Amino acid sequence: MTSLPKNTVKKLGLAIDLDTCVGCHACVISCKEWNTSNYGSPLSDMDAYGENPTGTFLNRVHTYEVETENNDYKVVHFPKSCLHCEDAPCVTVCPTGASYKREEDGIVLVNEDACIGCGLCAWACPYGAREMDADAGVMKKCTLCIDRIYNENIPEEDRQPACVRACPTNARHFGDFADPSSHVAKLSTSRCGIELMPELEAKPVNRYLPPRLKTDQGSNNLPDILTPMINKVPKNLKGFLSWVDKVLEKI
Repeated sequence: MTSLPKNTVKKLGLAIDLDTCVGCHACVISCKEWNTSNYGSPLSDMDAYGENPTGTFLNRVHTYEVETENNDYKVVHFPKSCLHCEDAPCVTVCPTGASYKREEDGIVLVNEDACIGCGLCAWACPYGAREMDADAGVMKKCTLCIDRIYNENIPEEDRQPACVRACPTNARHFGDFADPSSHVAKLSTSRCGIELMPELEAKPVNRYLPPRLKTDQGSNNLPDILTPMINKVPKNLKGFLSWVDKVLEKI
């Protein structure tokens, strides 16, 4: 069995903002594209254009409708990938040492040359973050795009996971949680970042930022920036502009 490092120099991971994630799946597509053409053996798809298409994804987005305290309903999009746990059970059950955690940055990886496809790591992972690539016959998982974040041959702004780079709403953030001054550490502290299922004692590095309370829902108050614009509207308007003016007066 594989042993875990007692400590890691860094704790690289993701802070995912559930308040701004819109479920567009840009992170899923960018992850799929990057990992199909780069690190390790490509992510494969079987019968992609047939009746029963199957494939391997390292990042997925689940969508839920949840009931709020006001008996209202809210849609929450929940991205899920490997959380790069400090006490990763997927590593300690691996019989060949294929699954391992890096001491220098805490990233959990799979040595595909040593993986025998037994699936023990998938059974041990409490978050369902591992997937068997049936075509390659090995287990696949999120690598935090290790081939991007250390790649000096690409522009500095691209040296982050593909999912983070592609997110159009800036819902995904990448950094070192071991550094209290890092962006992700500060963001997690200020937004009360959630450790997913702490009772399982896997100590995931990734944090989820909970949705903010919408205290002003249903309010008809306009943003302050619109007030001077409305005050400048002439009062002798006719036609369509007159109707717009009346509507604004009612707000």
